[in-house]
Amino acid sequence: MIELEHVWQHYGVRPVLKDVSVTINPGELVAILGPNGMGKSTLMGVIAGTISPLKGTVRIEGNRRRGSVDEELEIRSRVIYVPDHPWLPIKRTGREFALSVARLYDVDDERLMMHLDKLLKLFDLDEQANWTIESYSNGQKHKIALIAALLSDAPILLLDEAFSGGLDPAGIHTLKKILRHRVQVQGATVVITTPVAELVEEVADRILILHGGEVVAYDSLVGLRKLANCHGSLNDVLQNLTHPESLSRLEDYLREELKP
Repeated sequence: MIELEHVWQHYGVRPVLKDVSVTINPGELVAILGPNGMGKSTLMGVIAGTISPLKGTVRIEGNRRRGSVDEELEIRSRVIYVPDHPWLPIKRTGREFALSVARLYDVDDERLMMHLDKLLKLFDLDEQANWTIESYSNGQKHKIALIAALLSDAPILLLDEAFSGGLDPAGIHTLKKILRHRVQVQGATVVITTPVAELVEEVADRILILHGGEVVAYDSLVGLRKLANCHGSLNDVLQNLTHPESLSRLEDYLREELKP
């Protein structure tokens, strides 16, 4: 379980997160949605421990984030975090990097080698595995970061902008399938962020919508549709909850344009 209690974060005088309290249950995939600049990456950084909230607490499996040394080490042994722009050792090969990350999580070497080969093929990176990362495209760099995270077998995955970074349609499809398998079959907990609702509509168990640093809604798609009084796509629901005035202007525009 991931628990955030009354989390506040400011950049200068501008509040980015405002009194965020959220519980993410074990074995579910939660998507954090919202327009750009509304606090998604900051919230993920707070959960991941790379950002200390000005107020509030974060607990993961009962251990307080940035609490005692023992608590933090226990969290780090169970959680892996991929930021939207991960640091990569560009002089190392993709294979070397992925293996070194997974070994931090004490994954058995025999399991590592077999699993890595499978993931490299799934993400169409097997031919480039022994190239140095500096030769990779942006999409390939994003893929190797994701492969390293999946290879760790960590039961809690925090993936910021998981479907961006130049990831191609095949890579997006592969990642969706793997994440759902991790949750449904292996009982993993996955938290992802994205500004694009369509990318998570079919995979998320629950969706947290951030707007202006505040939690606008947090529910399943069915629950969000009821809240927004909207039976359309997740993107329609998102617009209803965050920018209802934009939808009204769009409808007025289309109504005028459709006049004979």
